[in-house]
Amino acid sequence: MFWLSTVRPDGRPHVTPLLAVWHADAMYFCTGQEERKAKNLQQNQQCILTTGQNGLDGLDVVVEGHALEVDDGAERQQGANTYESKYGTHFTAPEGTWFGLGDAIRAGKVLLYRVTPTTILGFAKGEQFSQTRWRFG
Repeated sequence: MFWLSTVRPDGRPHVTPLLAVWHADAMYFCTGQEERKAKNLQQNQQCILTTGQNGLDGLDVVVEGHALEVDDGAERQQGANTYESKYGTHFTAPEGTWFGLGDAIRAGKVLLYRVTPTTILGFAKGEQFSQTRWRFG
């Protein structure tokens, strides 16, 4: 599970949980066209994806970048394949709001975004706490 942080048109932050995948040096996530996050990204493409563990061990990761909508059919196909390899071919939302996310991505029924990182932060927790920063040009 990831948390996506975007900025509303009035400047207030918006955070929502979602599924995301890593492929070809970028994070990918999808959403519906009428979702608040999609509307926010139309105004401001800057976003942050975070994931980690709710505890004092493990690794927390923060990915900062700009979300660009993916329109290219081949890239959508690869994004769908990556989702299916991680979550399963016929993954269904917990409330049953959609079925077969990969097929929805391929058919363009959901928006697919690529976030090419500008900065990634890693926070190790456990016996020794640490922070690492990677910057991308």
